[in-house]
Amino acid sequence: MKKLKITAVLAVMAFSPFYANVFPAEGNSIVKTIADVIKWKSESIDVGNIPQGKPKVIRFEFTNTTSKPIVIENVAPSCGCTTADYTKTPILPGKKGFVEASYNAAAKGAFMKTVNVTTSETKTPKTLSFKGVVI
Repeated sequence: MKKLKITAVLAVMAFSPFYANVFPAEGNSIVKTIADVIKWKSESIDVGNIPQGKPKVIRFEFTNTTSKPIVIENVAPSCGCTTADYTKTPILPGKKGFVEASYNAAAKGAFMKTVNVTTSETKTPKTLSFKGVVI
């Protein structure tokens, strides 16, 4: 009987509102903090119909919304048919930068490609995408 009482008391304490606040969480979630580092003009671009055999350049622009400079550390296209260029200098607070993807439109048909961007502020890559149809 004594073990039952102890178990009941422990169960009540475990679900108590007092213990629910032992580890206070800040108002900003981790996802929101990462999203606020860079404000992308667009994370996905539809280029529509593009002619076969002519490379298409897709430009993603962003603004540094932090209080310190950001450096783009890595830009990785999803396949060998896409090359990338980006702002190589530190992007100061409030200033704009870019990531460009150049897609080699060699094969006819619909396509969807991605470019992963890693910055000095977020080690988790941001995935940008573009799609269209080669005619």
